[in-house]
Amino acid sequence: MKYGIVIFPSKKLQDLANSYRKRYDPHYALIPPHLTIKEAFNTDLDADAITEKLEEIAKKYEPFNLKINKVSSFQPITNTIYFKAENIEELTGLHNDCYAQIPDGESEHPFVPHVTIGQKLSNDEHSDVYGSLRMLGIEHEEMIDRFHLVYQLENESWTVYETFRLGRDPQ
Repeated sequence: MKYGIVIFPSKKLQDLANSYRKRYDPHYALIPPHLTIKEAFNTDLDADAITEKLEEIAKKYEPFNLKINKVSSFQPITNTIYFKAENIEELTGLHNDCYAQIPDGESEHPFVPHVTIGQKLSNDEHSDVYGSLRMLGIEHEEMIDRFHLVYQLENESWTVYETFRLGRDPQ
């Protein structure tokens, strides 16, 4: 089974991202807007073992403030356009811990926390869309208090397997 680890932002940010994704992201119908902590992976671990490791990771981190401050692009590597999140210690720590605790190899790319709003665009389309979107500017802040283990269904869409709350249980 293919898994991933993601943060789903607030409905407000998801609605804003979806206003672009429905036009510019062919994965629009497969998964809601999200910030990827660990890219899609296959593992020999069963879901219970993954869940156990993620519960331990979640206890290490307190809820944190997510700041989205601009529209950016991965060009020339790919024609992907995204909302760029401030790369804070908590995000980097979650990313590093998930890769360290759940074996399946290293990340393909350096960690750049973001929410994709367009991908697989032609060069001309990327240039037009990115040119207009980056002038819009975006200022968004919200508290993040959880992350999710997701898995891929046969129709290639993704669904939540388990949700992990950040911080120690107050009980």
